[in-house]
Amino acid sequence: MTQTASPVPVAQNFPVLFPTKLSPLGSLDAYIGAVNRIPVLSVDDEQRLARRFRDGEDLDAARELVHSHLRFVVHVARGYNGYGLGIADLIQEGNIGLMKAVKRFDPDQGVRLVSFAVHWIRAEMHEFILKNWRIVKVATTKAQRKLFFNLRKSKKRLGWMNAEEVRAIAADLKVSEREVREMESRLSGRDIGFDAPDDGDEDGPPSPVAYLATQGEDPSQLYEREDEEGDKLDVLREGLAELDARSRDIIKRRWLDSDNKITLQELADEYGVSAERIRQIEANALKKMRALFVA
Repeated sequence: MTQTASPVPVAQNFPVLFPTKLSPLGSLDAYIGAVNRIPVLSVDDEQRLARRFRDGEDLDAARELVHSHLRFVVHVARGYNGYGLGIADLIQEGNIGLMKAVKRFDPDQGVRLVSFAVHWIRAEMHEFILKNWRIVKVATTKAQRKLFFNLRKSKKRLGWMNAEEVRAIAADLKVSEREVREMESRLSGRDIGFDAPDDGDEDGPPSPVAYLATQGEDPSQLYEREDEEGDKLDVLREGLAELDARSRDIIKRRWLDSDNKITLQELADEYGVSAERIRQIEANALKKMRALFVA
């Protein structure tokens, strides 16, 4: 079983802004859907809220900063779903890291909160994974649990078993020989330190924790890219709204309708003008919209 984080203060004078323990079993999808509906902050809003919290200890500002980044914690947690731990546990650990990041965030450093927070979110998740890794991975299947409790007393001697002993134990416990060897290896292994060695030798090999990484794109870059794409979509909608009805229809059908793109001549026939006139209207509309993107 995995450990469950308790809703405790993350630091002195900085109480928990929302319960770190997720809702009852079965509501994880509802939680993820809810946090994805929370608006993403613009750069100006993020800076304003961060200064309100830093300079005046405004917990309402801190709460808004935390809430607007809960979806990012979900992004990071999904990158660790190959370690055999529940994503709900990872999310609530990451939420604690997010609150620690908000407390330490300096808006004058010229970086977005999401780039700063990823270190704290990952740190909390890493600590949770490392505390629970061996418990989770030694025996997970029914056959592994059977071997876990019976293999030691089934062995006749110290040291690694030979092929005959492996076959005998596999037949006795009704498991495969591969599972017997795998469990023997797990039980014979020893825990090693995942953190840096105590001697502080910077020239030594990296500690195992250095290899504990998410899969795929870095979550902070993914989040920032999606945030940027969302801003561009808002600008696109704004630009379309400022066009007249004919120009808006031409742009939508020429550039935004990927399933059924229309030609200049087809639009010309529909509007009763020349294809050149449709091209001119299209060019003027694109020029107006382009000005919004570079503003």
